[in-house]
Amino acid sequence: MGWPFPSRAQESTKPVIGFLNVASARGYESQVAAFLKGLREEGFIDGQNVMVEYRWADGQNDRLPTMAADLVRRQVAVIAATTTPAALAARLATTTIPIVFEGGMDPIRVGLVARLDRPGSNITGVTQLNVQVAAKRLQLLHEMIGKATVIAFLINPNEANPERADIEEAARNLGVDLRVLNAKTEDDFDAAFANVVQMRAGGLVIGSSGLFVAHQQKLAALVVRHAIPAVFENREFAAAGGLMSYGGNLADGYRLTGVYVGRILKGEKVNELPVQQGTKVEFCINLKAAKALGVTIPNTLIGRADEVIE
Repeated sequence: MGWPFPSRAQESTKPVIGFLNVASARGYESQVAAFLKGLREEGFIDGQNVMVEYRWADGQNDRLPTMAADLVRRQVAVIAATTTPAALAARLATTTIPIVFEGGMDPIRVGLVARLDRPGSNITGVTQLNVQVAAKRLQLLHEMIGKATVIAFLINPNEANPERADIEEAARNLGVDLRVLNAKTEDDFDAAFANVVQMRAGGLVIGSSGLFVAHQQKLAALVVRHAIPAVFENREFAAAGGLMSYGGNLADGYRLTGVYVGRILKGEKVNELPVQQGTKVEFCINLKAAKALGVTIPNTLIGRADEVIE
């Protein structure tokens, strides 16, 4: 009532983008901003000449198929499926609507595409160097904390965890007793950290998961509270109080996802857009956290860091 008819007509002609993610909006503000930046680079501004419909599963993977199906029913122009579980759900929901995924997985290994150069079908996307460098996170943590013989590895059992095999192999090579802990939801975090303390683990590697990205501020607060040397893939974790981070540049990945969505809206064919592989890896050390933990960081590691937080 009272909304001018021309505005309604104009609204109905805007293409709609479906944005699907396994986590929650809280904690993903910077990634969403990067995605919208990529869209703007291609001339699309949310609310002006395009509309973005967000679907957040709040860490509940079983909600993703319904959300993906809802976007298909809405006949969105493109689905931006960010995080691996969202990408897999979108792929099962449609073979016609273009899908642009973003995630730290090997898209061939998880079955999203057959080839990187010409993915074919209705799906392409952007991958980050997170799974590929997971073993390096363990190695860096081991190098930093020295003689620890037990290290905990936190995973979300609701996700594929493709990095697990690499981390387990790295642990064997280092002579480390790796203890795997599960957290399916945010409510599981406290119990998981209590287990880390109980087993007297010398450190903690946090696995790749949309749930953990969404709640990395809380994870950082827990490692500070329990005085646990920990490493995660995102810089924001180290900035929030974690000991260090090592992984792909998430903001750049989301920006490139937005660029690809924009290019598809402008008429490019999804099956002719190669999967982009991120090449930026960031290593961040929090010196304040190290001091609080009583960890002496080798100068060799400080010299290799892209950023040192003091």
